[in-house]
Amino acid sequence: MAEGSSSGEPIDMLLKSTRDLLRPEELVREATRDIVKDEIRHHLEKTLKEDPKLSQDLKDAVRDLLEARAMEYAALVRVGTATARLGLSALPPDVRRAMTRDLVDLISKELGQIVERSL
Repeated sequence: MAEGSSSGEPIDMLLKSTRDLLRPEELVREATRDIVKDEIRHHLEKTLKEDPKLSQDLKDAVRDLLEARAMEYAALVRVGTATARLGLSALPPDVRRAMTRDLVDLISKELGQIVERSL
C-alpha cells in the first residue's frame, strides 16, 4: 500500500485524523487568530469603558437590531399564516377540513416540543 493512503480500516482512519489534528501550522494559525481576537476584544472593551455614551449607543443599537429581527420574524409568520389560509381557502371543503386538522395537529406538536425544550 502506498504511503499516505488509507485502507479504510478504523485504526488507519484514526491515525489519519490524529495526524490532521496535530498539524502544527493549523494549530499556530488558530492560536494566533484567538490571540488577535482577544486583543481586539480587550481594546474594544477598554474603549467602551472610557466612553459611556458610546457604550450606551452600542447597547441601544443592538437592542434595536434584535427588536427589528423579532419584528421581521413576526411579519414572516404572518405572511406564512396568510399564505396557508389562502391555500386552504382554495381547496374543496372536505379536503380543507382534513388539511386544517393535520395542520393544527402539526402545530400543536411543534409548540409542545418548543415548550418542553424551553423548560
